[in-house]
Amino acid sequence: MIIDTDAAPTARPPFWRSLYAQVLLAIVLGVLLGWLAPDIGERMKPLGDAFIKLVKMIIAPVIFLTVVTGIAGLSHLGDLGRVAGKAFGYFLAVSTLALIVGMVVANVVQPGAGMHIAVAELDSSHIASYAKAAHDQSLTGFLMGIIPDTLVSALAQGEILQVLFVAILFGIALSLVGERAAPITDLLERLTAVVFRLVGILMKAAPVGAFGAMAFTIGKFGLETLANLGGLVLCFYLTALAFIVIVLGVIARIAGFSVLRLVIYLKDELLLVLGTSSSESALPNLMAKMERAGCAKPIVGLVVPTGYSFNLDGTNIYMSLAALFIAQACDVDLSLGEQISLLLVAMLSSKGAAGVTGAGFITLAATLSIVPSVPVAGMALILGIDRFMSECRSLTNFIGNAVATIVIARWEGQLDREKLAEALGGARSQPSTASLA
Repeated sequence: MIIDTDAAPTARPPFWRSLYAQVLLAIVLGVLLGWLAPDIGERMKPLGDAFIKLVKMIIAPVIFLTVVTGIAGLSHLGDLGRVAGKAFGYFLAVSTLALIVGMVVANVVQPGAGMHIAVAELDSSHIASYAKAAHDQSLTGFLMGIIPDTLVSALAQGEILQVLFVAILFGIALSLVGERAAPITDLLERLTAVVFRLVGILMKAAPVGAFGAMAFTIGKFGLETLANLGGLVLCFYLTALAFIVIVLGVIARIAGFSVLRLVIYLKDELLLVLGTSSSESALPNLMAKMERAGCAKPIVGLVVPTGYSFNLDGTNIYMSLAALFIAQACDVDLSLGEQISLLLVAMLSSKGAAGVTGAGFITLAATLSIVPSVPVAGMALILGIDRFMSECRSLTNFIGNAVATIVIARWEGQLDREKLAEALGGARSQPSTASLA
């Protein structure tokens, strides 16, 4: 069953009534308010926070219901392991490539060269909270954190990986019970339709949330902050754009669709991510749209939530680029071996980073804490512009997960190419000769 957040309209609604137009207008108004009246803009923060809380409230039920009903609908449980294996293989390959791209760009462009910052002069007091959060991260702690305290605490606390873990176990149990579990599966299917309708209702508040978040960002940090370190911000945005167009574009073309048409298809959600600086705000809609684009529910239910923790292309580009920027700014000369070590540590520390504002900064702190060559105090250099870079991280992560979902659905033969072509407005529905399968 394909879940839609709204019934198909009989006539095309006016442009101004579309979510895309309303969020875009809200972003523009938020920027203007934050610029012209910074004090008022800062006070708009609760609007953005409230909307993100509304969406996070519904994420756990969406993931649980989608994954459980998807697994219950699999013909063989062996399919689950195969899909998971392909998903993690894809995540590892593309995420590693993103880290390498960031490292190469940082070495070629050298955005921090010539700044000659003395580490002793940096005020690192503002990054203390990020450093503490990074210190609390460890591989063992991350793995143990996947297991919830109780079966229902995962849903109550809303931790994505815990919800995914419980949902997979519950879905497997339903599948093993067989016909006797059919009434429960049917009930969950019906409940899924209700929950996705609730998502559609909550999305009505998206323009208000985007307005509040943007007004706060510009009001608190100011356009001047963006201008001061504009070179790094511009380098990051251009690198992320090149990664989407070239790397993800090639992957998409091999799989038989256009990444640019996919971006247009997801424009409402991308604007929402831009406005709130959080990819989690658009997670429910992404899952619904991927199903509408022809991806089977089991694929969507497994790949999208997992990708939010393990397929972070934007975060990986940011980490390698930001770490080398700090090293260059502080006149720390890293050898190729040290850069590769930094890349390997970043590869591990990036896993499990949430799709919320600030997670990339915490992950960077965790990486630098393990690699002593680059001073953690140097993060004070980019603290002021991190909010602007967070938006690009979230956008790139979001697009990367959408591409991954379609690619893995095609690998599994679980992609309806006619629906994909229809959703993307005439995108190529046949794979190229260089097949991904």
